[in-house]
Amino acid sequence: MDLQLARYDVLGSMAHIRMLESIGLLGKDELPLLLDGLQNILNDIDAGHFTIEEGVEDVHSEVEQLLTQRLGDIGKKIHSGRSRNDQVLVDLKLFFRDKLRDTARDVATLFERLQALSEQYKDVLMPGYTHLQVAMPSSFGLWFGAYAETLVDDLRLLAAAYAIADQNPLGSAAGYGSSFPLNRTMTTELLEFSTLHYNVVAAQMSRGKTERAIAAALSAIAATLGRFAMDVCLFMCQNFAFISFPDELTTGSSIMPHKKNPDVFEIMRAKCNRLQSLPNEVALMTTNLPLGYQRDFQLLKDVLFPAFGQISGCLQICDFMLQHIRVRRDILDDSRYDYLFTVEDVNRLVLSGTPFREAYKTVGHAVQDGTYRPTRTVNHTHEGSIGNLCTDAIRRKFDEVIAPFGLNL
Repeated sequence: MDLQLARYDVLGSMAHIRMLESIGLLGKDELPLLLDGLQNILNDIDAGHFTIEEGVEDVHSEVEQLLTQRLGDIGKKIHSGRSRNDQVLVDLKLFFRDKLRDTARDVATLFERLQALSEQYKDVLMPGYTHLQVAMPSSFGLWFGAYAETLVDDLRLLAAAYAIADQNPLGSAAGYGSSFPLNRTMTTELLEFSTLHYNVVAAQMSRGKTERAIAAALSAIAATLGRFAMDVCLFMCQNFAFISFPDELTTGSSIMPHKKNPDVFEIMRAKCNRLQSLPNEVALMTTNLPLGYQRDFQLLKDVLFPAFGQISGCLQICDFMLQHIRVRRDILDDSRYDYLFTVEDVNRLVLSGTPFREAYKTVGHAVQDGTYRPTRTVNHTHEGSIGNLCTDAIRRKFDEVIAPFGLNL
């Protein structure tokens, strides 16, 4: 886990020693040596040559030990004015910030795919269901577009988590500040945080709080993907047969030669269901802890670090699968879907002057005595309906929500 924090530990140390030099705790001749030494360690990290040696406690100790081995006692000066507590907090905030950006980018890619499919299939009707009973006409444009807009809501939670992570805790030391005249505004600017965690106790209290916000955001995305995966599994089965995928993207059976199983979406559904336990895991680990740092926080890495890879994998594979989806265009020709149009026919009678309750009874009696014959025409015009998907408006919402991440999409 600590290896994932290595480059952020070096970046935090580089900002910290620049600040130390500015307040006189490092000599002007010492700063270039230390920065060069840290840059060499950063190069080793980026090249995959960095390891934490046997007997070294963690990444923070490894970086300082390497620096001291290469530069001598000057390397021991980099820890002035900070504690392991605010050092790891900075590492985590920088790490979380990057991972949240990566997740937002993957969400954006899937959003684009869903928006494109929504427009491509906006005129292809499909059944809509309530209580898993045939209800009213829907469309593939409406289905794809619904998940696109739901991802925008998930992005709002991700942006909130990003804002919480994007605050500088450096200088809070062990949670009670330092008697050194630290310039915390300077390190905030150097590390490109949007603001400070001003109160040093609040900075330390953000350990666990930040993870809770991130867990909630990742869980929300997982809930959306899990629900979509369930739709796909349902719509692929022969009883529905609304969509299909190429043979190479499905699996067969060892005994039944006709099978085309949606294994990819079943695994995605299971992974997303598991990811939805994140908020509970984080909450239970951090519930009722007293003020200040507790070692319990260490275990948060175990549940949260892998979650970023899991949610990104699900987002990416969903996008890949949707590039190959096949949509059936003649679904509503089947007479089993005749009753989809009862509401349309009730509304048509109302528009011609019949009171709603009378129109409802008229169509209802026709259904009951077997004489109902649908008109099979749909005329929905209001915002967000089959005939007016508001794709551009959803796009504007998305652009507004994605902006704080500063991505070049």
